[in-house]
Amino acid sequence: MSKSPKSNKARNYSDLTLKRLFALSGNECAFPTCTKVLVNRKNALDSNICHIEAASEGGERYNPDMTDKERADYPNLILLCPQHHADTNDVDIYTVESLKTMKKNHESFILNSRIKTNPSMLKNAINAISNIELSDIEDSDTLNVFDPQTKIDYNSIKRNVSLIQEYKVYHKKINSLYDELEKEGSIKKERLLSTIKHIYTEVKGKYVLNSENALEIIKLNSDSIIDDIFESLYSKMKDSRFWEEDIILGIRLIMVDAFMRCKILEEPK
Repeated sequence: MSKSPKSNKARNYSDLTLKRLFALSGNECAFPTCTKVLVNRKNALDSNICHIEAASEGGERYNPDMTDKERADYPNLILLCPQHHADTNDVDIYTVESLKTMKKNHESFILNSRIKTNPSMLKNAINAISNIELSDIEDSDTLNVFDPQTKIDYNSIKRNVSLIQEYKVYHKKINSLYDELEKEGSIKKERLLSTIKHIYTEVKGKYVLNSENALEIIKLNSDSIIDDIFESLYSKMKDSRFWEEDIILGIRLIMVDAFMRCKILEEPK
């Protein structure tokens, strides 16, 4: 299929999107049982970065209600080898939901594998976030840990529910790391949680502005707020001396933990 100007815009991937996509996929094809490594990011743009909902009209699973920016963004992209890219053109078998599930399952597999092979991954992510330089960071207040489902319901989260429910199992592991740091006299836990709360407050402000119905606006945009916090953390760390691709995986786990500690989104009343 020839590319129209519209489809080209839908392939205008940002550098952040590409790094996130390749890191979370482990630079591997997401198709079940396929272990093909997709080595060259620059030369894989057309053959391996695939749109879940097509880049242009007439393509597989095309959604006319999406913008080109949404079509070229991380949630709509999946890494596949050329063979499985072709296989997923069968829209009767490979629906939007089935491809999103395929992508999520593959990324979860990569995450669990990386934690086993790189036990220091979470500690490295904690170090990186706690060293972000922000002005006017206040000390972290009392930590209230909530049942994830209670907070999910209170904030009307939808798209990120499965991610939160899946990654909450790492809460105890992260808490153990915080305990180790505290025994060493480190304030990284407080610094990290204050940084995340500060970023959440900034992101929330862009949505709420001067509205008197702040909670309703947060509920309507809760999933986008979570995504924006991830992007903000990622952007602030990508050029730091702590940067490595495994940190992208660690950010997700730490964000879920911070969500449970009410540093992200609103505390149930």
